[in-house]
Amino acid sequence: MATKRSAGLLLYRRRDARVQVLLGHMGGPFWASRDDAAWSIPKGEYTPDEDPMAAARREFEEELGLQPPVGDWIPLGETRQSNGKVVTVWAMEGDLDTSLVVPGTFTMEWPRGSGVQQEFPEIDRAEWFGVGTGREKLVASQRVFLDRLEPFL
Repeated sequence: MATKRSAGLLLYRRRDARVQVLLGHMGGPFWASRDDAAWSIPKGEYTPDEDPMAAARREFEEELGLQPPVGDWIPLGETRQSNGKVVTVWAMEGDLDTSLVVPGTFTMEWPRGSGVQQEFPEIDRAEWFGVGTGREKLVASQRVFLDRLEPFL
C-alpha cells in the first residue's frame, strides 16, 4: 500500500515585533470541543503524480477559500505523522484577513454507524497565533514545522 502524502503552506506575519502563524481549527464532530492540539497547518492529500508545491497551493485554497498571498516559498521539509502519512510543508511570509475565510467541506457518516451522511467544514475557523501559542494549538506531529521555521525569522 502506498504511503499517503499531504502538502501544506504555513503562512506567517510580523506584528508588533512578534511573529504570528496562521492555523486552522480542524472541523467535524471529533474536534468540535477541543482546542489545544486541535489546529493544523492548511494542508491536504495529493496523488503521486501531483507536484507537492502545487498540492500545497490547491489545499490552501480549498481549506480557506482564499488564494495564498504572493511570496517566496520556504521549504520546511517533511515529517511522518503517527498514522504513517508523510506531510510536506512550506512557509511563506504574508498576510490574510481571517474574516474572509470560507472553508471547504467534507462529508462523513455521523453519528458513526447511523448511515447518515453529513457535511462538515474542513476547518471551522482560522486564526493568527504567536509562535508559542501556535505550538500549543497545533497537533503534535506538526509542531516540528514551527521549529524549522524559526531560523528564517
